[in-house]
Amino acid sequence: MAVMKKSLFAAAIISTAALLFTSCKDKVMGYSVTLWNLPEQKIAAGEVVPVYIKSNISHVYVAGLSDDAKFEVPLWQMTEPEKKAAATKTAAKYQEYAHTYASAKIDGLPIRAQTVNTAKQVYRLRKGEVLKVLYKGTGQAVMAGKKALEGDWLRVLTDDGTQGWCFSYNLALFETDASGNRVGGEEIQVEEETDAYMETVVSTTWYPDYFKTLIDANNIDISRLNASYRFTIDEENKKVTLNTNKIHEQWDYDGWTKRDDKEYVLKGIPVIIYYKNAGFIVLRYTGESGKPQDLNFVAINGNIADIVSAERDRRNQAFEEVYTHGNVYKSSSWGQISLTEDGAFRWTGTKPLLNQGIISATAKSGGTVSAKYVVAKKLKDNYDGVLTFLFDGTTNEVNFLYKLEEGAMRLEDASNATFDGNMVKSRGAGALILYFTVQ
Repeated sequence: MAVMKKSLFAAAIISTAALLFTSCKDKVMGYSVTLWNLPEQKIAAGEVVPVYIKSNISHVYVAGLSDDAKFEVPLWQMTEPEKKAAATKTAAKYQEYAHTYASAKIDGLPIRAQTVNTAKQVYRLRKGEVLKVLYKGTGQAVMAGKKALEGDWLRVLTDDGTQGWCFSYNLALFETDASGNRVGGEEIQVEEETDAYMETVVSTTWYPDYFKTLIDANNIDISRLNASYRFTIDEENKKVTLNTNKIHEQWDYDGWTKRDDKEYVLKGIPVIIYYKNAGFIVLRYTGESGKPQDLNFVAINGNIADIVSAERDRRNQAFEEVYTHGNVYKSSSWGQISLTEDGAFRWTGTKPLLNQGIISATAKSGGTVSAKYVVAKKLKDNYDGVLTFLFDGTTNEVNFLYKLEEGAMRLEDASNATFDGNMVKSRGAGALILYFTVQ
């Protein structure tokens, strides 16, 4: 089998090579040693290759043996470019194990920061996972009781670019040919991997954590509770979807690797999953900027579309109560408000509102009105809700806390009220109060 045919593509991002190739033709920035077989290019590990460009945005080198055969290689698969003579010396360091790979005999085998069995773990291998052997080191003997285990400390490289030291006792070493095919060595048999935590991750639709905060507080902000904002692993269709208000990604799904307890790496996808509990995960996503960001996702009880639909019903019902209470409201000081059943309004005599700075000078007399906001629990004794007026001629909302009274409606300017999502948490100090009677 071709040991790492997929690896070249695992870290690749959208190709910008065509532009780069033409802009830097013939200019070699240095020479690097390949640390991993590049079977697509028929280049074996340990070879010295000219490098033309290093892209810290795409995390690739643009390398090639000729101008007509340039290609992208993930940064971690090659050494830092240097002068050709220096690169030749560097290649000698890797020569003994240039064609040597290994697979883990046991699950959870650690890769460590130093050649000491108590050193910090930088990676945990799963049984059968393949890694590249770089060179041999010296270090502290690994003991089983009072007996030293046979083996060597090996500098190794995983297929996500992690380097560290692994003691060879539980590694099965094998060679590869020029095409990257395995030659000899012990085949590690791996049963189909199951993991209760990962099964939960795969079987759950995950939403941004603020969804739960809004829902638990009955603060249903329809503009933020977008059912398409989610993280899912679709095993049936082999797709992974990560969609938020700023991230819109979909990848082909090729399984996962357990890197540590409750830590999972999606193969060929720049996402690491940290399982916290059955209702909460953290995704470490690395986008084109190369800067990882942690995203909190939660499981939601209930259907988001149903929750949003219920909120629309609440808004319609709240407005219906205002409309039923009276479709024409009049004030000797603040003009007259006429409502229609479909949520339109006409407000005449608004000059005092303009003088108070409550409405814009460009506002016309008509527009639409809705009950899009709710009031916090502590305000419910004094207010029924919030009416939001959107006057034609302006894009600015004009919000009023309101209270329906017998034969009347009291409005209170909410310009300085405290809003959190679609909830008014507290009223504004010294807010203007408008009193209207039902006509």
